[in-house]
Amino acid sequence: MNLGERILELRKKSGLSQEELAEKLGVSRQSVSKWETGNVMPDIDKAVAMCELFGVTTDYLLKGRTDHASAVYNDVLEEEIIGSIDSEEAEAPAEIHEDSTNPADVNPPLHNKEQDEKAEKEEKEEKPAYLKAIAGVLAVILLFAIILPIPLGGYKRLWAKFTEPPVAYPYVLVHGMGGWGEGAGINSLSPYWGSVTGSLSTYLRSMDIEVAEANVGPFSSAWDRACELYAQLTGTRVDYGEAHSKIHGHERYGKTYATKLVEGWGTETQGGQLQKINLIGHSFGGNTIRLLTSLLEYGSPEEQQASGDEVSELFTGGKGEYINSVTTLCSPHNGSTLYYVVDRYNLIQTALGVLYAAGGVTDVIEGGLVDFNLDHFGIQSGTSQTLELINQKFSTGTDNAFYDLSPDGAAELNKTIKTVDSVYYFSYAYCTTEKSLITNHQLPKKSTLLVLMPVATLIGRYTNTSDSATIKIDESWLPNDGLVNVVSAQCPSDEEMFSYTADTEIERGRWYVFPTLEGDHGTVIGMNGNVQKTHSFYTDHIALVDALPRN
Repeated sequence: MNLGERILELRKKSGLSQEELAEKLGVSRQSVSKWETGNVMPDIDKAVAMCELFGVTTDYLLKGRTDHASAVYNDVLEEEIIGSIDSEEAEAPAEIHEDSTNPADVNPPLHNKEQDEKAEKEEKEEKPAYLKAIAGVLAVILLFAIILPIPLGGYKRLWAKFTEPPVAYPYVLVHGMGGWGEGAGINSLSPYWGSVTGSLSTYLRSMDIEVAEANVGPFSSAWDRACELYAQLTGTRVDYGEAHSKIHGHERYGKTYATKLVEGWGTETQGGQLQKINLIGHSFGGNTIRLLTSLLEYGSPEEQQASGDEVSELFTGGKGEYINSVTTLCSPHNGSTLYYVVDRYNLIQTALGVLYAAGGVTDVIEGGLVDFNLDHFGIQSGTSQTLELINQKFSTGTDNAFYDLSPDGAAELNKTIKTVDSVYYFSYAYCTTEKSLITNHQLPKKSTLLVLMPVATLIGRYTNTSDSATIKIDESWLPNDGLVNVVSAQCPSDEEMFSYTADTEIERGRWYVFPTLEGDHGTVIGMNGNVQKTHSFYTDHIALVDALPRN
């Protein structure tokens, strides 16, 4: 028991309140309170006065000694108390001295016994510090629970945010040049996605994977195809853009799609999750989905200026987050040297024949089973003149797939396409050639589709380093899949490429290139393919994408 506790005990035994004791000693009630709490030591004369008032010795009051050998301070004790008082005054110079007679320095005693008893009762009932802390935390949590739902759309939406399962991101498959989707009549005879292995979409749906197939112009430019893809996704009329249409001499508007390819795309669920999609493009479909993603995020200032208030939402930008991932398969990011081969040897008809034969549709093109989506050019599908009109229209000009597939056209297209920081990017390249034992040329392997062997041979020997061509083609371009050079299928030349391994930590806005696989241009979509390998390729990649962190 310390000095303050003994003063408190003696005061209560004497039946005195703090106010009554203060009055008898000629000090303020606050002084008595400070003595009892140990904040201030009493002066010597006040200590002696308390000993006389309580009938105890100074040894008991100050030291707690119970022997009554001394009733006065000895020199040592007096020196100790005086030193304590001096030290207290030095630490708290503003402390009021007990002997002060200045009314401004002394708090007048409050002669109210009821208030004193109330204060003592409050002191006894005061809660421990940790209970105060708990109460404070609970108060903050309660306040947080009341306020948080307001900006989040209310309690119902907040509850959904924490209880709603992650929304599935559907996969949208986009075919290449000369190809088709589920909407085409030919697909029931020969599915583009899956080919001889059967409908890939049907298989993926049996695995509870939501998938949809686009059906864009097989010979249209990347720009026109991107506009058609956007209209199919949103269930709207195709708007090719006022500026673009005037430059290339075709109608601004195309077909109207009454149903959406993916329901709810770009909208939020009750819990605030954004409905995104994953895009997979084969061959020229890769260029198409790259351009669509770029337009969604960055828009088109030219179209905004030309169209004014009637501009398509595709060209306004700010929607890049609608896409979760972009995956390209055998895509000519930097063009294909097949274009130079065709141009050098005037093989445009041969090239078209290869494309048709590779898809197995040579005999059904004119039967109306494939929609060329060229209405804005005034070309109707399903007529005997369709192919002739396409050749005439696209033999010149730049608004077509042939030009975009050239290295020069691809370089021009790449200037308008930028990666989006919120999107994952992946690419797969295939190779069906090997180096000749005699020359540095590349020759097709025996497993190559028969129809692609001549083309693979021509691409495997074409270079133009001695020519005056804008795009220099050296020996690194020789390995190919029968239609597209491996170096072009890996990554756009103006983007940094990251090689993917099982330990790779994937980040958004970067191109991750998988190791080059063996096969030709059609292997990845099931042509001349193995059912198990084809299915495993897609389910494995989808599992990888689905496991990626979300925003």
